[in-house]
Amino acid sequence: MKYHEFNTIGIGVAFSPNLKANIYEASRLAIFFESRLVLIHVGDRSNEKTEIIKSHLMPFIDRELDYEILFVPGDPVSVILDSVERENIDLLLLGALQREKFLQFYIGTIARKITRKASCAVLLHINPSVQRVPCKHIVVNGMKSDKSAETIASAFYVAYKLGTDRLTIVEEISQDEVAVKVEDDKSLRKSALIRDKLRRRESNRVKKIIQEVPQLFKKGVAVTSQPIFGRRGYSIGHYAELVRADLLILSAPGKSGLRDRIFPHDNEYILKELPTDVLILP
Repeated sequence: MKYHEFNTIGIGVAFSPNLKANIYEASRLAIFFESRLVLIHVGDRSNEKTEIIKSHLMPFIDRELDYEILFVPGDPVSVILDSVERENIDLLLLGALQREKFLQFYIGTIARKITRKASCAVLLHINPSVQRVPCKHIVVNGMKSDKSAETIASAFYVAYKLGTDRLTIVEEISQDEVAVKVEDDKSLRKSALIRDKLRRRESNRVKKIIQEVPQLFKKGVAVTSQPIFGRRGYSIGHYAELVRADLLILSAPGKSGLRDRIFPHDNEYILKELPTDVLILP
């Protein structure tokens, strides 16, 4: 079964108050995934900058971290996206603002511009930490699509690498599929029967996918299948927040354009109001 592997991890390095925490988060992930780490600073090289970055990397260099520091002047979005292609980056870490204001969201911060255009997986971190916060619970979108099997398998791969012991696969079911106006007891029973049928359908589909996931990735992981009804994107984001998930995994809907800015696709609801750390797979 196909799944996304992260052989090269990238992170944009800015000299902000979160510099150390961001480097620690990226370095830990590189160690967990046995990956090469590429640190990208948008700006000119200097000995002082290099030494600051290396000082934060030192605990991980001692653990044989494979890394490279790039200094590239230019537009931040262009530099990061070009570096992703040039360095064959599989996973890009970005800092993100939680509860972003509506106007700021649609104008677009650097993180969201990159998220919409990057060809690799993107991990949006809302609370980077120097001290590791274990990833205990992953929620993954298992909604039926041509990407769902690969997305679910990738979630198991991530859980295995991070030592996560709980994985919930959420099947978002649109209210349109119920399509019954509840007016009396008869229509209420009909609506309940349709919902039950949809739940069984989704549960059986997901079980078949899980059977194909490598056994190694499933070892020690408690797996739950959870159908939910509601507005796609919004519903799973709300669910991840409700169960206090540590990571929400989604698949990208495709390249965004002007129409997406006006009529947001499913994931835009999540990007607007991040419920937790979010991993978006290409």
